Amino acid sequence: MSMEKLCYIFGAGEESTPAVLPPRDSVFVIAADGGYETAARLFGVPDLAVGDFDSLGYVPSGLPVVRHPAEKDDTDLALAAREARARGYRRLSFFSALGGRLDHTVANLQLLAHLAGEGCEATLLGADGTAATALAGPAEAVFSPDFSGTVSVFAHGGPAEGVTLTGLKYPLEDATLTPDVPLGVSNEFLGKEARISLASGTLLLFYQTENGATPDIKIDKT
Repeated sequence: MSMEKLCYIFGAGEESTPAVLPPRDSVFVIAADGGYETAARLFGVPDLAVGDFDSLGYVPSGLPVVRHPAEKDDTDLALAAREARARGYRRLSFFSALGGRLDHTVANLQLLAHLAGEGCEATLLGADGTAATALAGPAEAVFSPDFSGTVSVFAHGGPAEGVTLTGLKYPLEDATLTPDVPLGVSNEFLGKEARISLASGTLLLFYQTENGATPDIKIDKT
């Protein structure tokens, strides 16, 4: 796992929180609008608050704030991610960003894909242990033997080529997945290391995590 400092971003969706709170000085905390109250409860004053603050109902004080108008092109979560990227963060974990409004969940999944294309390791962590991440090829996600349950793999935005799955119940080698055929749904971990890789395109990965663990994402920068 990369040792780069993490950025935690809290949204205003169905509440989810880290399974284990990291040391405060090891994570940069951004509150996206209504996510302020959860972030403040867990970490004290966040490092930054971003958004139009229509969900929160007031503009927080006592910390740096980047305020945007209510009529804007980006979601508050995307604006928060932009601020994180501007500060050099490449490892982003989003909380309270799954569940609730389906349109916002889809927008957040599109945000994952965008961040993967920028070379980021970004994860959405839901309230029930559901998690999602994205890979932009060439890249690989390595899951430790501790993972259990199901993992689903979907092409996003176009064909995902050179997809290889190893260490899972249903292996796949050098396949092409397309957005209109859900071939990668409901695979299963086997209690051993599992790897999901692709040569080109984008994959969305959905899995369960009991302790907030995330896969080790390896990005080919050559």
